[in-house]
Amino acid sequence: MNTARTADVDAHSIHLLDNSVRSYDWGSFEHIQDLLGLPVDGRPAAELWLGAHPAAPSRLADGTSLGDLVARAPHEILGRRTSDRFGPRLPYLLKVLAARRALSLQVHPRPHDARAGYRRERALPADAPDRSFHDEQHKPEMIVALSRFEGLAGFRSPRTVLGLLEGLEGRLVEQVRTSVRGTRSGPGMRAALAALVGARDEPACADDVAATVASVAERLATGSPDPRADATVLQLAQEHPGDPGAVASLLLNRVSLEPGEAIFIPAGEVHAYLSGLGIEVMAASDNVLRAGLTGKHVDADALLGCAAFAPRPPVRPDTVVAGTSSLVTSYRTPVSEFALLTADLHPAEPVVLPADGPRVVLVLDGDVRLLTQAGTTSLHRGQSCLVPDAAGAVTADGDGRLACAWVP
Repeated sequence: MNTARTADVDAHSIHLLDNSVRSYDWGSFEHIQDLLGLPVDGRPAAELWLGAHPAAPSRLADGTSLGDLVARAPHEILGRRTSDRFGPRLPYLLKVLAARRALSLQVHPRPHDARAGYRRERALPADAPDRSFHDEQHKPEMIVALSRFEGLAGFRSPRTVLGLLEGLEGRLVEQVRTSVRGTRSGPGMRAALAALVGARDEPACADDVAATVASVAERLATGSPDPRADATVLQLAQEHPGDPGAVASLLLNRVSLEPGEAIFIPAGEVHAYLSGLGIEVMAASDNVLRAGLTGKHVDADALLGCAAFAPRPPVRPDTVVAGTSSLVTSYRTPVSEFALLTADLHPAEPVVLPADGPRVVLVLDGDVRLLTQAGTTSLHRGQSCLVPDAAGAVTADGDGRLACAWVP
């Protein structure tokens, strides 16, 4: 251990965090502002980032970035188990996501794709608009709904897709239909999505999509086989006129989550979040390959090379609920970078949080106390902190609700 670098690091105490708010145009005008006690000023707040990703790292009270803290004392902050496995970096990123309207239709790369893509693009400026790979990490993710949350995730069965395309007008829809009929499996879905993504720059695309959308609207008014699927097409077409991503939604499973429910998005899964408020935890990456519903760069070749096309239902994480007065819900996925728990605390029943590794805690409501051997830290709604590995065991009590990300 380099004692010169770690002597000034207080690794046994809890560190309060100051986190970045990302103001993407699809963000809510009120949800994150309400959580943080910020004024509602008409500007969208889409994501609150809690972590050490260099694009928007959390900071300590003295201005030190969380990434710098980890680099100065990785064994004390992360613990040897985590630092030996992932190196001197926080392996997850926790977010609050507040979507007023749909995010882009997208996929996140798998590990080998991320490494190859990053090396291929590393000569580009970090903020280049045509850059897709910003780091070498894969990006599986999980979202836990805090309100009703709507999304698309993974491909429907070919039979279901063909049923939804039946009777719809448009040259592009006919091309998609032919692709799915020709190979009723992953290759057929790949060909269908390739046709939709590839049509974006064609002069007739917007008119063709409009014709399909009009036939969807007529079907919805006169008797739809799946009203929610058709309503989703119309919603997306209104938000992104002429974008074939609206038609692509018919290929994907439609997902609705009630508060407390969750979905896991493996790397390679095509998905889009449509609306709602949720807690999102992911591998610490900012790699996004877009397929549609966006004005940003669409790298069709990279997307089609990274995506998984086998039809399957959405993946739900393993969920365990425990407690009597306090209620603790744990969410686990098949990846090693992250797990999440939420705790609705009752003063009569303290809750023991994960015992080791780097733990990031966010108070979602009320007042919470965190107790370690070093003392007690009080947190209020919207406040957050890092509990280092060296702080040891931690107990939460109070009358509030928290979320805690950790390394399983």
